[in-house]
Order: sequence, then C-alpha cells, then structure tokens
Amino acid sequence: MQINLSQYLTRIGYQGSLAPTVAVLHGLTRAHSQSIPFENLDVFLRRPVELELDALFNKLVLSQRGGYCFEQNGLFLQVLLQLGFKAKPLAARVRLRTVDRSEMPPRTHLFIIVTLAAQQWLTDVGVGSLSLTQALLWQNGLEQQTPHDRRRLIQEEGRWFHQVWQDNHWQDIYEFWGEVMPISDQKVANWYTSTHPESSFRDQIIVSRALPEGGRLSVLGDELRHRHPNGGLTTHRIQPNELKNVLLEHFNLRWPEE
Repeated sequence: MQINLSQYLTRIGYQGSLAPTVAVLHGLTRAHSQSIPFENLDVFLRRPVELELDALFNKLVLSQRGGYCFEQNGLFLQVLLQLGFKAKPLAARVRLRTVDRSEMPPRTHLFIIVTLAAQQWLTDVGVGSLSLTQALLWQNGLEQQTPHDRRRLIQEEGRWFHQVWQDNHWQDIYEFWGEVMPISDQKVANWYTSTHPESSFRDQIIVSRALPEGGRLSVLGDELRHRHPNGGLTTHRIQPNELKNVLLEHFNLRWPEE
C-alpha cells in the first residue's frame, strides 16, 4: 500500500522540496514533530493500537490524531520510502526511566535510520517530549544542535546511546545496537506496550508536541508542561473539566469518540 503524500504534507504543513536530501529530511522531521502530536489516548482508554499502514494514515492524517512511536515512526518511514529515501526501522531500549545501565529494559521503541551519500542519519518523530526536530548524523560523540535541544550519539562497549543535554547534564534517551526492527517485532512490542499491566503508557495520559518557535508543550497525567527554548520549565495543574479543552487548544487534538 502507498499513502497519499499530498494529504500527509498538508497535515504537517510542509511545502518545500521533496528531493531525498539531508535538508529535506531535516525539514520533514521538524514539520512532523510540530504538527502531529505524540499521544497515548487509545492505550490509556484500553483501545487496540493498529499498525497496518491504512490504519496509521487514517488515524494520524485523516482523523488528525497522534500516536506513539510505532505509529509515528511507522507512518514517517513509509513517507520517506515513498519519497525515495533509503530508510529502515531500528529497535531501541528506552532509558528515560532506567538510569542504571546495568539494567536492561525491553526493546519497545522504534526509530529510523536513513542512508544519504554514504552517511547514516537517525530520525525519530515518536519519542514523546523528546521527539527530534532535526535528524542526527550517526557519528560517535558528535554534539549536534537541533532547533529544540542539543543531542549526541555515543558508543560504549558496542552499545549506542542517544542522549539529550537537559538540566545541565547529558541524559540517556534510549540505547540501540543497530538491529533492524521488522513489522513482526514491532507488533510484539506494540502489544506489550499497549496491554501489559507494567507499561507506563497505560497509567496516565501522555501528549506532546514541539513548538515552531522552540520549546515543547506536554501533558503528563494532570499536568501541562511548557519547556521553554531557554530550558526553563513551567507547569499548570489541569482540572478534570479542563482536559479536553487543553488537548484541543494546545495540540489540536480531539478526545477520541467512543
């Protein structure tokens, strides 16, 4: 199946070149992360998360919803492939909640590697409030300034770590080994993430998007968070009767129908 690229590009508000270049990869990554919110409403509401391409397109584009990594990067991967990029899905272990590197969290994250002119670039529009707004060159130790934060990829004893500079230190986002994540593995990880009692996505609402002027807006449970371009953070407690309006006003996201 092929998706309607015109409808997708309208959804993310992208009007630039579509040539398979680094500049276009950067532009698409930023436009996607600023337009399609990361969200887990279906998981929170105990509804199934479908990974078939037509389901992803209907949800994220036609219904103007968002999704989490398997949905966001699943759709974005197809967009890149249709545009002529050499791209593949890779698996990762999220480390935001697992600081101790001796512990090994499950491989429940999907991201994308793109090969351009003999160089490899990492893009990821599905890692919540840390979704990329610019692709990263896969090079050990290179600090890379994106429109929204500073990143680097480091290798230690064969393990790669994607890190963000936040709160005056480098923080692990996830770990990867360069393993391709075929759709069969994605379905297993998606099932675990959306249904397992220990999955954090089932506990509270998580919504996030990057802002065009820099900074990010997020909802975590009953809290609205604004990470400012200078790194500062302001929060607002969301009252139960405010939630649907907050999602609509700040994320253009309507509460899913029954």
